[in-house]
Amino acid sequence: MSFLNINDRAVGYRLLGDPSRPLVVLAHPLGMTQAVWDDLLPELLPRYRVLSWDLPGHGSSAAWRDERITPAALAEEVLALVEMAGGGRFHFVGTSIGGVIGQQLLSTNAGRLLSATLTNTGAVIGTAEAWQARAGAVRENGLAVMANEIVPRWFGPLACEREPALQPGWSTIMGRGNANSYALLCEMLGASNFSEQLKEHDVSLLLVGGRDDVATPPESLEHLACCAGADAPVILEQVGHVPSVEAPAQFAELLLKHIG
Repeated sequence: MSFLNINDRAVGYRLLGDPSRPLVVLAHPLGMTQAVWDDLLPELLPRYRVLSWDLPGHGSSAAWRDERITPAALAEEVLALVEMAGGGRFHFVGTSIGGVIGQQLLSTNAGRLLSATLTNTGAVIGTAEAWQARAGAVRENGLAVMANEIVPRWFGPLACEREPALQPGWSTIMGRGNANSYALLCEMLGASNFSEQLKEHDVSLLLVGGRDDVATPPESLEHLACCAGADAPVILEQVGHVPSVEAPAQFAELLLKHIG
């Protein structure tokens, strides 16, 4: 684990692999950490250099200091990390809120992208009212309490049956995060709408969803495909919200085919 000061805030990141190889940047979902990508590393590192990081107040990254977070601010963090890694163009992979960061990059920095792979996300995710309610509940009750309600929405039945400790383990990780940073990210999602901002890019775009995803169901990816002029999304059967955790081999195969 390494750290980079961005706007006087320590951001935890990992930069792995041969510097001469193309760079792949990985953006994790809300409430989780960059550990969601661990099972993909054996497939990626023989061919790519890999950069991942923790969102504000998640994992090893310091809490957000301002009163508001925007997709543009998070995209600026991505570009700062990429510059630290040597700059240039890169492949971007993002799940859920990570996919929202990817949409920001597509809309404002498409020239920096070699490709984009967005999973379990949407041009619009949920409603502003629902995100405001979750932000308020997290600030009032804390993440350790709210994790018991939120984490069960992440994984499909097959993954939970196969690994009974999956939900408790990720509930522990989520409970250690910074509640205000999480709440600010909820408010950001409630205010984000990329429906009209994604038509002009010429980036190779892969969309992936999970049939058992209750947070961003297949319809959310289908709408995003229409907004972004992309091919129909690949919907993975018996997978919920986090393909890199639930079906890493299947997801790695799709990703490597797309970026290779």
